[in-house]
Formats: sequence, C-alpha cells, structure tokens
Amino acid sequence: MGQAHEAGGRIRRRAAALGRSAFFSAVAALLTAASGGATPAATHHHHPPTAAEYWNRSRLLGAQPFIRQRRVPALGQSAASHIAGPRQGLRIGALFVRDSGSDHFCTASVVTSPGKDLLITAAHCINGGKSGGGYRKDIVFIPDYRDGQEPDGVWTPAKLLVAPQWAHSSNPAYDVGFVVLKPRDGKNIQQVLGANRLGIDLHYQYLVHVTGYPDSSSAPITCVNWTQRSSNAQLQFDCAGYTGGTSGSPWVISFSPRSHTGTIVGLIGGYQEGGNTPSVSYSPLLDPAIHQLYRQAEADSSSS
Repeated sequence: MGQAHEAGGRIRRRAAALGRSAFFSAVAALLTAASGGATPAATHHHHPPTAAEYWNRSRLLGAQPFIRQRRVPALGQSAASHIAGPRQGLRIGALFVRDSGSDHFCTASVVTSPGKDLLITAAHCINGGKSGGGYRKDIVFIPDYRDGQEPDGVWTPAKLLVAPQWAHSSNPAYDVGFVVLKPRDGKNIQQVLGANRLGIDLHYQYLVHVTGYPDSSSAPITCVNWTQRSSNAQLQFDCAGYTGGTSGSPWVISFSPRSHTGTIVGLIGGYQEGGNTPSVSYSPLLDPAIHQLYRQAEADSSSS
C-alpha cells in the first residue's frame, strides 16, 4: 500500500476551495470591514500576524487547496445528499487552516461545554499527527457559511486539543479533536449558535443526520442514513457527495426539528482520514477514551 495508501488517506483531509472565488471574496470583505476598510500590510506588523491579519485579500484569492486531488465518485451509492436547509447548519461551520505548505477546509461543530466555547472536529484537521508539524496555525471558524455569507463572523481559537495517540502515531481510533474558541464581541460561540450534546457509546447502528461543507458546493449538504459497523473502532456511513472539506462533519442522532440540535455520535474522520470515496465515510467510535479527551477539553474550556 505504502505511498498510495498515504495519498488515499490524505484525500480525506477534505481541503479544497469551497467555491473559492465567492468564499475568498466574502471573507476578504469581512476582514476588511473589521479592520476599518484597510487591508493589513505585513510590513506594518510589530508582532506575528493574527489569523485575521494574515488572511488579507491577496492571500485569500491566491489560496490553494490543501490537497489538489479530488475523490472519484463511486458507483452503487445507497443515499444522496442535498443542500442543507437554512436551519440545519446552525451548529456547524467551515474550518479554514493555514499551515507551512497549504490552505485547507474542514468542518467543525459546536458541542456543549462549561465555557460555551467548544468545537469538535477531526483531529487531522487541527494536528499533523505522526507526519509532524504539530497543531495547525491560524485556524478560523466561520459558522453557518452559505453562498458567500458569514452571518456570524469569523472566530479564532484559544486552544486546540487532540489525543496523544493521534499526535504521536496518527491512530485512526483517536481522529477526534477539540477547539476552544475565543469570545467574539463579548459572547461565546454557544451563546450565539447553541450546541449539540456529545454522546459516548459503544453502539454501531444509528440513524444520523450528517451535515458538512464539501469542496463542490457553496453551501453545506446534509444526508440522513443508518450507520453500520466497519471495525471494532470505526463506524461507516454511506451517502453520496461527501467530498473534500467535509472532514469533521458531525453525525447527529435525535435531531430536533424544533431546536435544530441533537447528540453527536461520530464525525467524518478515522479510517482513511474519513474515507477515500465521496459515498462511504467513516468515524472513530466515540468510546470512553474519547470521552476522557472531551472532559479534558471541557476543563480547558472552563479555564480559558
């Protein structure tokens, strides 16, 4: 398998343009407005640029996909995704990351915490694992992104957290990460968006809503289907359309049409970093070890 297997796994980092022209223009406009209409210039900084300062218009328009390959659709797809309704994406957003070589997207979602400031995503979206590099730099979270709009602004992290088993060996059973966000305009993200609960279980079969941001659409997609056991440590979800950008998409059970919240029992990640085709996705089993990581993230959240 060797290099071919590694390349296949990296495809599910799901980074891509996400309708690059519309997105980059919209984010650039937002950042320009936040800075009073002026585009930051690197020569004026007396400190390392923040995420907002780094993503000036020229960088946004010139950003390249983290992975330049696209997943080839498979035949025999058992379900089809569709554009998520306006209320279905309220607890999720696009995660935009700059590292030493590339720019890329994943998906993250708000999960309940004492500090009301916690996201859950795939570990490979925020940490390079055994390939090195440690935690990603200059992450921004753009909730409810849709058609070039960022109705709730751009959020930056205070802390990132993955399990040592991921950071040291890229163990797919631990491909789950947490992001503690800084407040914005005096509020925390859960106060603005609400949050899903995190379920810790050893079951394999659930009816889940999966919503995420593919590279092929300017809006999130969603699909409802049953999960199944892939291995002792992995769940499988079959639905078409989950291309680059959807790593970290939450798998939600007991989704309430009234509150638009539910319980997260998985996320796109794990085996093959989430899967090598857009029709079959994987998730680590959210077992007691992941529950312990969540408790640590909750502690970080309440102390930040």
